[in-house]
Amino acid sequence: MSRSAPTLSAQWLSNPQRDVLSGLVVAFAMIPEAIAFSGIAGVDPQVGLFGAFCLSLTIAVVGGRMAMITSATGSTALLMTGLVATGNARGEGLGLTYLLVAGIVTGVLQILWGYLRLAYQMRFVPQGVLSGFVNALALLILQAQFPQLGINLHFGETDVAGHSHDLLPHGAQLPIVWILVALGLLIIYGLPRLTKVVPSQLVAIVVLTAISMGFSFDIPTVQSLGELPAGLPVFQIPFGAFADGRVPLSLETVGIVLPTALAISLVGLMETFLTQDILDDKTDSNSDKNVEARGQGIANIVSSFFGGMAGCALVGQSVMNIDNGGRTRLSTFFSGLSLLAMILLARPWLEQIPMAALVAVMISIAISTADMAGLRRIARIPKSDISVMLMTFAVTMLTTPHNLALGVLAGVALAGILFSRKVAKVIQVDVEDIGPDSRRYVVTGQLFFVSKVYFLQGFDVHEHPANITIDMSRAHIWDQSGVGALNQLIRKLRQGGSEVQVEGLNEESLNLFERIGHEQHSH
Repeated sequence: MSRSAPTLSAQWLSNPQRDVLSGLVVAFAMIPEAIAFSGIAGVDPQVGLFGAFCLSLTIAVVGGRMAMITSATGSTALLMTGLVATGNARGEGLGLTYLLVAGIVTGVLQILWGYLRLAYQMRFVPQGVLSGFVNALALLILQAQFPQLGINLHFGETDVAGHSHDLLPHGAQLPIVWILVALGLLIIYGLPRLTKVVPSQLVAIVVLTAISMGFSFDIPTVQSLGELPAGLPVFQIPFGAFADGRVPLSLETVGIVLPTALAISLVGLMETFLTQDILDDKTDSNSDKNVEARGQGIANIVSSFFGGMAGCALVGQSVMNIDNGGRTRLSTFFSGLSLLAMILLARPWLEQIPMAALVAVMISIAISTADMAGLRRIARIPKSDISVMLMTFAVTMLTTPHNLALGVLAGVALAGILFSRKVAKVIQVDVEDIGPDSRRYVVTGQLFFVSKVYFLQGFDVHEHPANITIDMSRAHIWDQSGVGALNQLIRKLRQGGSEVQVEGLNEESLNLFERIGHEQHSH
């Protein structure tokens, strides 16, 4: 029996006390990540913070999964670095403007994917692809922290995150940064063993900021990245005459932002659907992924028009919300509201957060993002799954810029090829000599473009008994190649003088054979 959809009142007010408290805790955990992901994308912290605020409030209203947290994320931020750098190269400040346009296009695409029911196609993404995807994402997040640790992976004047090297720690600062990062990781992983009342990432940030300010360390802080918000986000149109003509509404602009927008739309929905599955399982409930896809699109459009970056669902914060008792749309809405309130009230303090604290947070996120369980089981995983995982991982890491969407497509393609090879070998042809002048072939399995070679190899076309029967009752013909293989076989056997009879074709195979086979005979 299907469960009826909760009423509007139940979606918002059935669990108010726990939703408000959970939303407040989640807001604390969203601040450092929104700032850190802004740094990865190469834009001011306020872009990520405005994005987190706008995304949370919008998705709370239009989303398909209650209590799921949407914000700026590492997977989407990593896809933005190339576009921001390209935009900045075209003119001062244009990187952000192109990014906002890309966010609008991303939203339009995600609404389209929702109406095209893309969520149903995600069922065909195998586990090996998902494992390769999250492992590549984890390594890219980790790699983006290298510059703050004095590890310069750069081409030209910028590092992997698109920042100027003037913001990187130098000389005597490096040991201080390393010590603070190590202390931050110790708190993040050690505190939960004592208590889970307060998020350990938040405690790490508070402690490291207090130490940095107490000893007046001369190290990069959040203020080094750019300005924090001093007020509410303002509606702005990032293209056309309304934007002083900085980014014209033209096919050229669309051509520049479309590859990034397409990648963000697909990668963002993949991470969102994975998070949705986790929450559905934890709450023993069902939610509509296609509604969520459209909601994500609307939220990204709203965020972009208010100066925020595009994003998607956050796994960690969403699970945190559920674990803290959040169940309705109110928890998501209040997390965004609390986040902005804290930003406006605690701005001077937030500016003093050392980058070392955010690096520690991001390293912990990279570790939790990776498929550690899959890596530990790698010796027991089938070789085909390992190949798919490595293909996804390698394509993502070797493309420039690192293209998570292309990596997923490559992994799915390889998985399809390997699966076809497995299915192809399942087809079997057994031979029965009924008499001196009669032979019967019994075909078992799936006949399609990959298996046709194995199918043909099962017949002896050089011997020609008077009567040959091909029993297809245990087989199925899937495509034109399968029909062609059967036609080719019949033609060769008849050319040798045998009378050939095909029997046992199921209705679908018979219809396909009659439609295509007759056309091929007529040629």
